[in-house]
Amino acid sequence: MEKYKDEVPWFGIEQEYTLLDGKTKWPLGWPENGFPGPQGPYYCSAGTGIAIGRDIIEAHYKACLYAGVLISGVNAEVMPGQWEYQVGPCLGIEMGDHMWMSRYLMLRVAEFYNVIASFDPKPIPGDWNGAGCHTNFSTESTRKAGGWEVIQKHCEKLGKKHMEHILAYGEGNERRLTGLHETAPLDKFSWGVANRGASIRVPRMVPVEGKGYYEDRRPSSNMDPYVVTRLIAETTLGE
Repeated sequence: MEKYKDEVPWFGIEQEYTLLDGKTKWPLGWPENGFPGPQGPYYCSAGTGIAIGRDIIEAHYKACLYAGVLISGVNAEVMPGQWEYQVGPCLGIEMGDHMWMSRYLMLRVAEFYNVIASFDPKPIPGDWNGAGCHTNFSTESTRKAGGWEVIQKHCEKLGKKHMEHILAYGEGNERRLTGLHETAPLDKFSWGVANRGASIRVPRMVPVEGKGYYEDRRPSSNMDPYVVTRLIAETTLGE
């Protein structure tokens, strides 16, 4: 990261994970011998039986704040028992430091509730969303006027090294990147504006404002943040 410090690389990571019952190893709140209702009402939800395990999530959020981790938000995810928290923006290699500490605190908090915080990218096979670690990225050049053109060049570079990134983006990611459940196929690179089914999603307001950031949706929930942030910086900012 030192090599690219003049570009002031900012990262923000969305860590998805699944809460599992410590005894049954089945997602928290699911029937022991069956499945809950289909996906739809759980995302960013509130209410008993829909937002499952919120007390654990809020305890983790408070622990991160107390420890100085740059946590910036939480939300219930698409699959019941699945949650996400966001860390960042962080400068360069600090992103990895804050992510590792946030994961450690997640595991420690889960202990108190006899719950497993799973970072498996596809804990339940079938018609259920997997868990990713979407990585948001911007630089000095993308955040100022003319940044939209720079972002398009970044996407072209990322496309040329797609499989190199995929191989380093987490174990078991092939079970998640199927082209379904808001993912792009593992073997096909794509990018688009406001497209959750693309490898790289550019927020809707970026082309309007002519600057901003973009989101790499390929990393899995168990990815190594040091590896992923290094690869993104090297691919987009290197020669």
